[in-house]
Amino acid sequence: MSQTVPDFAELLDCARHSAVHLEMRDVYAVEEETATVDAWRRDGTVPAADSAFWRPWVELVKRTTARGVTVRRARIVSEPVSQYIRFEHAITPVNVAAGEQVRWLPRAHASGLALPGNDFWLIDERAVRFNVFSGDGRAVAPQYTEDAAVARLCTQAFAAVWERAVPHDQYTPA
Repeated sequence: MSQTVPDFAELLDCARHSAVHLEMRDVYAVEEETATVDAWRRDGTVPAADSAFWRPWVELVKRTTARGVTVRRARIVSEPVSQYIRFEHAITPVNVAAGEQVRWLPRAHASGLALPGNDFWLIDERAVRFNVFSGDGRAVAPQYTEDAAVARLCTQAFAAVWERAVPHDQYTPA
């Protein structure tokens, strides 16, 4: 794995055809989301697409899809879902409106799949950024590789998850 890890803007800006993201955790404790998650827990507040929370991501996804790049996100979730997954489901309409395609796969339907050990972004089936998290859901040092075997594993894993997963508008968190 390379020591130089591109940020999300660099990754998506270099995509030519596809950018796919596989999420496999039931809880994330990403510092940048703390205030937003806390507000949602208090009163169900969901930030608007043009809010400071969303604006950079929405602009990046719109810029990426405007070039003809397909952006897809799949989430493998345990059921009943965690409170954090309920939060993610509540805010996902903004991802969809920005141009992402999003699907959900209940973990019970993923048992026969070969999956990498960490969440990842896969760009054009050739470059992989692994998002690595501690046991309590905090982001730790990400990893990056263009190793063809690793990219192939991630391509196959994402395709298998996507095929089994439920589109966002058809998934109700259990």
